[in-house]
Amino acid sequence: MSIAKAVLSGTVYRNPEKRFTGNNIPVTSFTLNIDEKETSLIRVIARGNNADLLESAVSKGDKVVVEGRLQVASVQSDDGTEKKVMELDMTSFEVVNSSKSVSPSSSSSDTSDVVKFSEKEMDDVLIGEEEIPF
Repeated sequence: MSIAKAVLSGTVYRNPEKRFTGNNIPVTSFTLNIDEKETSLIRVIARGNNADLLESAVSKGDKVVVEGRLQVASVQSDDGTEKKVMELDMTSFEVVNSSKSVSPSSSSSDTSDVVKFSEKEMDDVLIGEEEIPF
């Protein structure tokens, strides 16, 4: 299994669903549509504090940007066959356009709809040309 860092933007296709692990750790997942012209779905999974934030801040139809580790998971379909699906193990996210209201204390003075839930240095996101494997 190979893991790659990814930053994806798209529209929340299904509302987040929150569950708990056996150790009572919150896990929230939702489906993200990354293509406006056709349906291209990626499952996004958040754990811990990100799971709580995601559940309260995001709903179906919102435009979001998510960052995390892109991975392939095996799931069993209804007919019993095993399928491979792409999923993002989320480390941070931003809501670009939300159907939920944002309190005035958390909004900035500009006219942007962006609500930031995690800040990252651009050096963490960008890689140099010498690191590209092709």
